[in-house]
This record gives sequence, C-alpha cells and structure tokens, in this order.
Amino acid sequence: MWTLYKKEIRSFLGSLIAYIVMGVYLIMTGLFLWFVDGNNLFDLGVASLQVMFDISPFILIFLVSAITMRSISEEKRLGTLEIITTKPLTDRSIILSKFLASVTLIALTLIPTLFYVYAVYNLAQPLGNIDLGSAAGSYLGLILLAACYASIGLFSSAITDNQIVALITSMVLSFFFYSILSMLGDINWLDQIGKSLSWFGLEYHFDSISRGVIDTRDVIFFLGFSSIFLGFTQLVFESRKW
Repeated sequence: MWTLYKKEIRSFLGSLIAYIVMGVYLIMTGLFLWFVDGNNLFDLGVASLQVMFDISPFILIFLVSAITMRSISEEKRLGTLEIITTKPLTDRSIILSKFLASVTLIALTLIPTLFYVYAVYNLAQPLGNIDLGSAAGSYLGLILLAACYASIGLFSSAITDNQIVALITSMVLSFFFYSILSMLGDINWLDQIGKSLSWFGLEYHFDSISRGVIDTRDVIFFLGFSSIFLGFTQLVFESRKW
C-alpha cells in the first residue's frame, strides 16, 4: 500500500494540479484574510484567523473534488485499473493509498498558511494576543474535513469514468453534507428534526472542533464519516468482479 501511496504522491507533485490547488487555496485565503473590504483583518480590527477558517471549508470543496476526480475515473478510462488490480494489492489498500495521498496533499497545502499565524501573532496588540488553541483546533478540523471531502471524492470518482461528472458529483455531495444539513437546523418548522439532522452535518462538528477544545465525539464523527464513504467506494470498486 505504501508503495502505491508514494506513487500517488509523486504523481500529484509531478503534475500541475498539486501546484494549482496550493496556489488557488493560498491566493483565495490570502485575499479574504488581508484584502477583501469589510472582511479583512484590518477592517475587523481583530487579531484572528477566523475569516480564513470560515471560507476554507467552501474552497476545499472545490479543491479536494478537483484532486480526487481523476483518482479512479481516470484509471477506469485509460484501462490502467486492471493493471493495478493485478498487483498483490487488495482493493482496500488501493483505495486507502489514494485517500491518504489526497489528504496529504491538502495537509501540505495548509502548511504555508502557518505564515498567516505568524503574521497575525506579531500584528496583534499586545504582541501574541491570538487564540492559538482555536487556531490549532481549526487546522485539525480542516484536515479532518478534507478527509471527509476526499472520501466523498473517491466515491464520486468510482461511480463514473468521466472526470467532470465525478467533480460535479463530489462538489454537490460535499456541499450537501457540509452546508445543507446544517441549514436544516435553522428552519423553524422542522423543529427538533432539523436540529437532529444538522448534527449529521460536517459544519456542526467543524465549528465545534474549531473552538479549540478537541472533543473525541467530533473526531470520531469525522473518521466514521470518512470510513463510511470509503466503504461505499470499496463496494463500487468491487462491483467490477460481479
């Protein structure tokens, strides 16, 4: 599995997509954090990275979907999937290697944003007046959220050999589980049903972990959510044998 994982990482870093993903993420978060009128740090007058963490889940929906859209669909289209499956690898290890490679790329994308933490830390009055606990929780939340998006992306890539269809399906499903389910809790006439459904939304648990207090229930939810979609991906992947 680790051999395929390293191959996937080399494939990402050897193509433009990795650098486009990193560049788009850094540019978008940088614009919202420093330059967009009304929302940047200087206008808000608060030494906080909350603006970046608020916009990042929506940017990652597109970026993670773009990363994963070709993971399996491209293999199916080119016929290389059959070659991979002849190797001494289980279907689970193939899926996990692609999943871990996608999450690793997002983690690498987040590393340069630590410069923002350093900059805000030094701009704060007094020096260092920034909630580092909340920032650390938000970074962990983004990685766990990216893992959920990646599992959805792999599932979407497994059900079609068309990359564009995989991209759109992944984005729609990711947006549904992140935002739509959370919105149901704000609908008055749904009452407790809406609040119960919102608990299954990714945003609910991301907001919880972003407060800086790592609740194991949130971590378990993210890991469980990813495992479920990876399980769906494996079922679709194995359907070629039926």
